[in-house]
Amino acid sequence: MSSAADLQAALGRIDRKPYGFYKDLRGRSYSLDGFDLCIDHVQGDPFAAPSRVRVDVSPARADLPEFALENSDARRACADFLLRAFRESLRAQSVSAGSGKSGRLEISAPAQEVLERTAVCVSREGAVRVRLTAGLPASGRRILAREAQAMLVRKLPDAVAAVFEHLDDRGLRAHVEVVEDQVALRAQLAPNGLLAFVAQDSVLPRCSGADPRPLSDGLVFQVPDALARELEAPHAGRVRGLGIPRGVTLIVGGGYHGKSTLLQALALGVYDQILGDGREACVTDAAAQTIRAEDGRSTRGVDLRAFICDLPLGRRTDRFDTDDASGSTSQAAAIVEALEAGASALLIDEDTAATNFMIRDARMRALVPAAQEPITPYLDRVRQLWEERGVSSLMVVGGAGDYLDVADCVIQMDAYQPREVTSQARKVVQFLPLGDAAPRPPGPWPTASARIPDPKSFDASRGRRSERVRSVKTRAIEFGREEIDVALLYQLVDPAQARMVGDVLLALSRGLCDGKGSLAQLLDEIDRTIEYEGLEGITEQSFGDRARARRFEIASALNRLRSLQLVAAQ
Repeated sequence: MSSAADLQAALGRIDRKPYGFYKDLRGRSYSLDGFDLCIDHVQGDPFAAPSRVRVDVSPARADLPEFALENSDARRACADFLLRAFRESLRAQSVSAGSGKSGRLEISAPAQEVLERTAVCVSREGAVRVRLTAGLPASGRRILAREAQAMLVRKLPDAVAAVFEHLDDRGLRAHVEVVEDQVALRAQLAPNGLLAFVAQDSVLPRCSGADPRPLSDGLVFQVPDALARELEAPHAGRVRGLGIPRGVTLIVGGGYHGKSTLLQALALGVYDQILGDGREACVTDAAAQTIRAEDGRSTRGVDLRAFICDLPLGRRTDRFDTDDASGSTSQAAAIVEALEAGASALLIDEDTAATNFMIRDARMRALVPAAQEPITPYLDRVRQLWEERGVSSLMVVGGAGDYLDVADCVIQMDAYQPREVTSQARKVVQFLPLGDAAPRPPGPWPTASARIPDPKSFDASRGRRSERVRSVKTRAIEFGREEIDVALLYQLVDPAQARMVGDVLLALSRGLCDGKGSLAQLLDEIDRTIEYEGLEGITEQSFGDRARARRFEIASALNRLRSLQLVAAQ
């Protein structure tokens, strides 16, 4: 392996030469101050996306404490802590030095969630791999060797040294422990018959829709005895909080009293949060999925018979296709697709749902006979979904009182605080019965055939490019000639997750999809690959800006691919 002196000399030889001479460094490794540096990719010019650099730190040099390596969750938390430390360290060393992005040393930016990422990885033995970007310096398109030497031979080693020589062991321990506690609390949900748990004294309100940090003067969450449950965390000990049972649970209350704020916190409780987030003891079943109406999305081959059938002109709904779904159709499709992906719970906010899909009141049932209405409202299927399929529903309901008939638990939010009102809700049901409009399933839940994606669906080519995949924050994923709208996937929380989903689509186009495996089987295969090979087993190599997306967000993006085709049913 080459040395720091070799790197300095190699840069000196290309001083003032055209920018393309930087490519002489590509793929070479250099032993620097206690770590190995490899330049995996060299940018085409100083205005292009920065070069991709890999730093490998040995276990002896990293000298991480044992508690940070004990299990995969501890290593994930340790990697997240190091990533945040590297961002601060690189910021201190990164300066503009020439044209375009010259001189910038940057690493992927994490938010509140502690996700598995490609930016920093920690091995069982304590080795650390860091992936970052470097804007190789140039003036115009001429190499500035002296500035490049300073950046790669001095500033980058200084940034690495600052992280490991001044590692905050106490902060690292707290970071690891808060993640391990969340993992343990989440694991206790099912054995205790719970869908979710919100600890006493949590802070749920956020600064704004664009700022996920906790509101500085947000109300502290208080839990009444009637709703209180206790779980055991390995580090925090006994934790008292709101236990939301499996089954059908309603969150009710007046406007602006915190119904949606609670549901949003629960939706993000599928992820671990950093210490100080306010929701770091707010956990939800990891297989819970948010459902909403989404006018205009496409659906391909979805069996909608549980909710939509007997359409005019004899149109079939067992393998329903459309390029422009209505609100009710899109919500029905989202539920069926979630079940196909293995969701154990559905989270629904009345504000973002299609009214005619959620409910049909007595007057409308009287005016439009059932024989003339192809939509079975969710109200009629929600208990069947729980009792026959074991899928819970957690719903924010402000105006659809008919759901009181089907609820196992009713929680009222009053000035951002929960109250147990199930018994009052049952009295209301007795006092105001629905009569013939009472919810009831129209028949058995239909058995859907497996959907098998056709490999021809996944064409990543665009114009002269053999492959084009990129994401626009968490709003869209460009795949070949198509743009997939993912802006309404609330549990897609990080742009790095969107990039990972794009990589999955690329893997499907390269042979992962063979026209034989069902969509659910493909998701299983992706999960297995990541489990055994890590994220780099499925993502594009050398990129440090990928984070793990759940199978549900992967499936949601795939289901919104307008070019999706299915192998014809046999």
